[in-house]
Amino acid sequence: MNRDAPNVSTRNDLIDTLRAFALIGVFMVHMFEQFEIYWASPQQTLTHTLITTLMMGKAFALLALCFGLSFFLLMDRSARRGEDFSARFVWRMALLAVIGMVHGLIYRGDILVVLALLGIPLIPFYRASTKALAGAAALFLLQPWMWMQIAIAASGAPWANTPPHHWTDPALALYQTADLAAVLKTNLFEGQLTKWWFFIETGRLSLVLGLFLIGLMLGRSGFLDAPQRFIVQRRVALAVLATTALALYLAKPHLTALLPETPKPGMARVMAGNLLGGWFDMALMGTYVLLIVEAYQGLAGNALRLLAPIGRMTLTFYVVQSLIWVPVFYGFGLGAWKTLPQGAALGLGAGYLVIQAVIAQLWFRRFAYGPLEWAWRVATYRTWKVPFVRRVA
Repeated sequence: MNRDAPNVSTRNDLIDTLRAFALIGVFMVHMFEQFEIYWASPQQTLTHTLITTLMMGKAFALLALCFGLSFFLLMDRSARRGEDFSARFVWRMALLAVIGMVHGLIYRGDILVVLALLGIPLIPFYRASTKALAGAAALFLLQPWMWMQIAIAASGAPWANTPPHHWTDPALALYQTADLAAVLKTNLFEGQLTKWWFFIETGRLSLVLGLFLIGLMLGRSGFLDAPQRFIVQRRVALAVLATTALALYLAKPHLTALLPETPKPGMARVMAGNLLGGWFDMALMGTYVLLIVEAYQGLAGNALRLLAPIGRMTLTFYVVQSLIWVPVFYGFGLGAWKTLPQGAALGLGAGYLVIQAVIAQLWFRRFAYGPLEWAWRVATYRTWKVPFVRRVA
């Protein structure tokens, strides 16, 4: 565990661009929802419809896909050096979980802990056959156990129609007015519990695992290393995914309406909506990925490469976004949740992203890694021999 860390590896700009899109999407969703305060009193506006339909869930799905891809890259690069990265990956995930726990004190919606804990079970899948990976991914994504629960709820079973735990969320009102100490105390346990119930009860945990495996398979296939070899396949996949996303969007209200509303709160409909909504998110996310690849391979390639530096420091930017914007919206800071409408918040978010892109471009002229990325790598390999400042020829 004390070997020197490998030198800065050759980056795949397309993969970093996809990471950048994931981070950008997650941030814009956070700005729209005022880092969760919005859900204390959501409004069915056009902005709400557009963000929830086009971005919410899709950006996180892309982040999960990229995480599975990153897992493959780490394991594969070590295997090519004749090393087994498994134990070091567990340690790396433990470190990520610690970062996430600290970040979660200021913003309970932190997803780093979720990614870290769900990342560890990926290890045995690295050596699984592609057929086994596809089968496991299909199982996690289709979630047959949720179908069973929908059927039981539709039959009227009281336990299956109990309102989900995450529907009760007193933390949202607290974030509006509480001081920093109260927010930190709430986020230490109660806020995290609500988040985990949300992931469990909506099927999101299972979807994350499935997307991890799809990312692993994408890495193994070499699709993002040489997308020009897969022109026919990716365009067929694009047509299938886009058609599937449209079909799910149009069919969801009609399919859920076939299920009973009673006994209240009609959990058969709620869970079916979660299931279909998760599939829609994945299909639309896949459509986005393939459109980005098409654009990257075409005339927009040079423009999209400008986003790659953002993707190289997603961890740093993800944490810093919360440190800057949570105090803007929350009661212990500026309390802007009361005065800043969603449209204006999105406009500020877009401006912030431009600044972020400029910072990333300038940063990597001098440095090899983002600051948190460097610290994470130093701790992963337990050595200070990780270059931070770029060597100038």
